[in-house]
Amino acid sequence: MKIPEWIEKNTKRFTNLSDRVWEFAELGYAEMRSSTLLAQALEEDGFILQRGVADIPTAFVASYGTGKPVIALLGEYDALPNLSQDKTPTRKILEAGQPGHGCGHNLLGVGALASAMAVKEAIRTGDANGTIRFYGCPAEENGSGKTFMVKAGLFDDVDLSITWHPDIYNGILGNNILANIKVSFVFHGQSAHAAADPFNGRSALDAVELMNVGTNYLREHIIPEGRIHYVITNGGGAPNVVPPEAESLYVIRAPLMMQVQEIYQRVMDIARGAALMTGTEMEVIFRKGMLNLLLNDTITDVMYEKMVALGPIEYSQAEMEFGETITKNCPPVDFVDLVVKIYGREAREVAAPESLFLTQVMPNTHTDYVVPGSTDVGDVSWVTPTGQISAATMTARTPGHSWQIVAQSGMSIGYKGMLYAAKVMAMTALEFMTDKDRLHAAREEFGKKIKKTPYICPIPDGIKPF
Repeated sequence: MKIPEWIEKNTKRFTNLSDRVWEFAELGYAEMRSSTLLAQALEEDGFILQRGVADIPTAFVASYGTGKPVIALLGEYDALPNLSQDKTPTRKILEAGQPGHGCGHNLLGVGALASAMAVKEAIRTGDANGTIRFYGCPAEENGSGKTFMVKAGLFDDVDLSITWHPDIYNGILGNNILANIKVSFVFHGQSAHAAADPFNGRSALDAVELMNVGTNYLREHIIPEGRIHYVITNGGGAPNVVPPEAESLYVIRAPLMMQVQEIYQRVMDIARGAALMTGTEMEVIFRKGMLNLLLNDTITDVMYEKMVALGPIEYSQAEMEFGETITKNCPPVDFVDLVVKIYGREAREVAAPESLFLTQVMPNTHTDYVVPGSTDVGDVSWVTPTGQISAATMTARTPGHSWQIVAQSGMSIGYKGMLYAAKVMAMTALEFMTDKDRLHAAREEFGKKIKKTPYICPIPDGIKPF
């Protein structure tokens, strides 16, 4: 069986599924229609379904085949808030205030699904032996769904995991990303009339603001790669009432979870100090956590081979014109500097400054540059050998988490990157199913790395996904 030809033959099926998820555009842990659509498609194709895994209604696992190896393909389908956008190269909001797929997760989920179905066909026809699984992973953006799935033991018997992400280029992911935790700080004070007897009040909002001021002074004294972000999610109801309740939401990031925890403890001290200064009580609500990546060179080497074998993505004249128009509506982005930071100087050869699309495969190299983002794939990579690629689903100057991504994720430019990634992942999975030596090498590499630093889940016991 030839994987690329099979996926091409079923292109319409996969682009239709992607379009449906794009239209649903559901936020994390609320992806009811998206997860149901993909689960039903897999079930109809002969997969055995486990729904509502890890106490998450929108998480599921779909399996086909028997025995070893067990290979996992990771799919996501959550959208981002306030990014509603039509499939046009200029700004055109479909419904004000509604979500949109500004990270291309409609493509990500369906690309992994297409890959799983292709491998299933290889197993069915006797070209491979083992078990292929599609993991329906919710809430990557703001809920670390995979971390909860890891904590629930859903990857314990997996031999190898493969995934991808939409991006501006085609290349392996070999760089580290940032670990993070997300925590709410809730302050409880005493209400009072702000004019008549403010002296009887204890302002929870004062505590939030003092905490934020203290945190901003802390920034100078953490490692340069560390990041602290916050928003005030509840600042009270009326200015003439001393707020008895106030809340801020924090995300703390660093290259290693150990560093995140060190910063977190210092932020906790600041929060305690703010409560002491204002005579309020402080409550901490842990919301999510995810580790940095522990990627597997053996897997990414195979993925790189498959990318090179497929060759570059080609675009039609209509797609080039769409790309030129949407690029005019993008802010200036030095994508050459970005890819050189990630892949080194060799990347300049495939990332000319005048490029509209980065069609060539980035070199099979990586630098010490820490990509300034986070993903819950990190936790999967600490419990099973994991490989990930990026595939071009947008123009070279497209900014992240933008309406420009929404537009391109809903049309043929996005489809081409999705199908390309599906082929690479399916071909990679098939390689490890049929080449036991390479599978052993991937497992051995993983074992050596994890022996040095065993996995510790960042989510405390008793925390529920939400």
